[in-house]
Parts: sequence; C-alpha cells; structure tokens
Amino acid sequence: MTPHNEAQKEDIAKVVLMPGDPKRAEYIAKNYMTDYKLVNSVRGMLAYTGFYKGKRLTVMASGMGMPSIGIYSYELFKFYDVDTIIRVGSIGAYDESLKIYDIILAEESYAQSTFAEVQNGNKEKILKSSKEINDVVKTTAEEMGITIHPGRIYSSDVFYQEHPNIDYLNKEMQCLGTEMESFALYHNAQVCGKKATCLVTVSDHLRTHEELSADKREKSFNTMMELALNTAIKLI
Repeated sequence: MTPHNEAQKEDIAKVVLMPGDPKRAEYIAKNYMTDYKLVNSVRGMLAYTGFYKGKRLTVMASGMGMPSIGIYSYELFKFYDVDTIIRVGSIGAYDESLKIYDIILAEESYAQSTFAEVQNGNKEKILKSSKEINDVVKTTAEEMGITIHPGRIYSSDVFYQEHPNIDYLNKEMQCLGTEMESFALYHNAQVCGKKATCLVTVSDHLRTHEELSADKREKSFNTMMELALNTAIKLI
C-alpha cells in the first residue's frame, strides 16, 4: 500500500485503464465489468478490479493534471507491478478537422512542463507512447469499425490560460488538441520501463466553442471506453 492507494499488490491487475474522473472509473466498472470490487477509495480516487470478457483488469482514476496522474501512474508501475496503462480521457480540440466525440490516439505528447526535468532531469518536450499498444489500438479500432485520429497532443499545466496560443500549438507544433495528463504518464512509463498510451475523446472545441456537459463527459464516451477495453484484453 502507499499513502494514496490502499489496495494490496494482488488487488491490482497488470493492465490498467486510467480515466481522470473517479465517476468515469465507476461507470466503466459498473457498465462493462463483471465480478468487480472496489480496491481503492483513498482521497476519492476510485479503483476497481474485475473482469471484461473473462480477462482481469483494473480501472483507476488519475485525477486532473500531471502532478496527480504522476503520483498514481508511478505508484502503479513501481509498487504494484503494473505493465500497461491506457489513459481514457477527454480533450479540447484545436484542429479544424476534428468534431465533438472524435477519438484521438495520442502517439506523442508535447508539453512545456518541467515535470520530466524535475522528476529525473529529462529535458525532452515531446514524449512517445507505446508503439506496441498503439498498433493493437489501431487493429482493434479497424475490427470494431471505429475511426480514430492518431497524432500528437499538447499536455498543459494550465487549464485556464489567459493567452492560449492555439495557432502555434496546432500549426507549428502539430498538436491536435489539449489535455493535462499524457506527458506525465508517458514519462513515468519511460522511467519505469513500462508501457502506456492515451485515448481521448473530443469534449470541446477551442475554435468552434462547442462543448459537452460534465454529465455527458462522464457517461457518453462509450465508444472510446469499448475500444480501450477491447484493446486491454489483447494485452493480457
């Protein structure tokens, strides 16, 4: 156990789905998993372990932002012997080609954050996710008839930016949109010698100003969830 996770080591599966929202973790467990049990509730960061199509996996919330997912993903990799984490979250789109509910596979994450540098001196600003997992995601999406948009996303330290430079991030840095967790997750996977990737659904668009309600963000990302679940069981 850690100060942030009361689960015993054997309570956590080798493959973990990691939404940001604890309620989304609960939703996935209750709507898709069988024989699941709550294995962590410290600080309300819910984690459930159960079965999907006969394969054992865990879904655990990460909270918002790099410091939060930085803690939970590091502990899962380092102290719970987790091999693989697939983040399932939401993203604000930059790219004009994207629409609400579109799914992005974050093959790369760009950040202006000092998270990696502070953690172990790594000054890289673009980190890659696991090609092995991404190949499985792409194959699974094709089998399920789901369109995904592979590419780079921007992982930000700040949600309420006074002067967001969308054109620079989209056109110059080739980021499809912005979220707040993937960079720390990819760094921790790199540090620990583990695997991670990130699937995100467009919940709002920073150019058109369309957006989903909090309730819809919690409960309406079923296509992404099913893609992540069907990917996860192929990795077990």
